[in-house]
Amino acid sequence: MSNLTPPVVILDRSQLADNIGSVARVMANFGLSELRLVSPRDGWPQDRAWATASGADWVLEGVKVFDTVAEAIADLNTVFATTARPRETRQPVRTPRESARVLYDDTASGLKTGLLFGGERAGLETTDIALCSGITTIPIDPKHHSLNLAQAVAINAYEWRTLILDAPPPRFRDQAPPASNDLLVGMYEHLETELEAGGFFYPPEKKRSMSQNLRVMLGRAAFSEQEVATFRGVIHALSKGRGRLLAKMAAKKDGAPSSTEPPCGEG
Repeated sequence: MSNLTPPVVILDRSQLADNIGSVARVMANFGLSELRLVSPRDGWPQDRAWATASGADWVLEGVKVFDTVAEAIADLNTVFATTARPRETRQPVRTPRESARVLYDDTASGLKTGLLFGGERAGLETTDIALCSGITTIPIDPKHHSLNLAQAVAINAYEWRTLILDAPPPRFRDQAPPASNDLLVGMYEHLETELEAGGFFYPPEKKRSMSQNLRVMLGRAAFSEQEVATFRGVIHALSKGRGRLLAKMAAKKDGAPSSTEPPCGEG
């Protein structure tokens, strides 16, 4: 199974070019090649990154830059957010070894996978973690829980590499694969737009956390492409029905027949 496409590595809001170069170095050490950057603080490219990559030029030369995490993972099916703080998202939490097994199995099933890492200081936003399939937490000693970015990438990449070398039989999915993240985000935004119109987000200051909880809840279902299409059809039908109800209410208020009912003496 050495021909498997390894997970994409996504760095969110990286601050130092040295760290990006160091990440490229460890990626090359363990056979990972695709690196994506989300809004790097100092832009891209940065000469200093090549100096610390120790010859892993092909990783840096292939870097893709995105404005948001949602855009960076849009084409991926399975993405794990690597963070020391699971936070309040109630998503599955795995060690790097456990996550590597899931990534291996999904890749063998033809899915595109990735590992998301936060910036050096702020880490990952909870709203971005909510877009992921789960959380990967490195089991470090709580007495000193500080890891630099390249170390965190190296540990996850090592677990992937070890699994590839062991080449266990993949556990193929017995159900439809999950939809890509761009389809899921489209579904989330469609639902949130209609919920906003229906007055669901109240009080307004809780909209962010309510939206986040909805995304995590729906994300756990691992919708397939067909299920996304079905669910969006449900949303559309419900919103269309709400429109008819509002039209009837307005017609009654004005004392005129609604457009969905025949005038008196007809029909």
